[in-house]
Amino acid sequence: MGKSNKILLCGCSGVGKTAILEQLLYGSHIIESPTHHTMEDIYTAVVETDRGVKEKVRIFDIGLNDGNDSDLPKHYLNFPDGYILVYDITSFDSFKKLDRLKKEIDKHKDKREGHVILIGNKSELNERREVQFETAMAWAGKEKMRLWEVSVANRKSLVEPFVWLTSKITQPTGKSNFLPGRKTKSSSSSNLDKS
Repeated sequence: MGKSNKILLCGCSGVGKTAILEQLLYGSHIIESPTHHTMEDIYTAVVETDRGVKEKVRIFDIGLNDGNDSDLPKHYLNFPDGYILVYDITSFDSFKKLDRLKKEIDKHKDKREGHVILIGNKSELNERREVQFETAMAWAGKEKMRLWEVSVANRKSLVEPFVWLTSKITQPTGKSNFLPGRKTKSSSSSNLDKS
């Protein structure tokens, strides 16, 4: 566990980004508690990947401006190893604003691979749904992202997206061209033993 990998969690104000992190990491979020606008909070976590390796991650919780401008300051777009875009399934506007943000991420992540996933929060409020799962899935597929719908009320639903993303961003990049072989006794050494 040497390097600390960086994940940027972003979306419109009120979609539940901080609630997701507080519930995932501490199990301490109180449902229906008042929300507050987050400028920037940084969380540190150790995530066990799908390879069984524990990896340290720093999660930057960033809110978008409430106005029509969905831009993040450019320095937030350059440093992350992975991105989590969050929308509220009961707010089509929160979903729609992510399209421009995804384009900005793609433009600024240079040539390096930065994995981006999509989370639809508040899945327990299905009767108030404005973003159909099929709509979100179609956009995620077009943008080459994985989609999860989660609920802060169900802590287990929050784990898989973070494990998946951490596993992707910490995956070893290169494999050796040399494979370990079997150690065998050579015939010349056995001849030496007889002399």
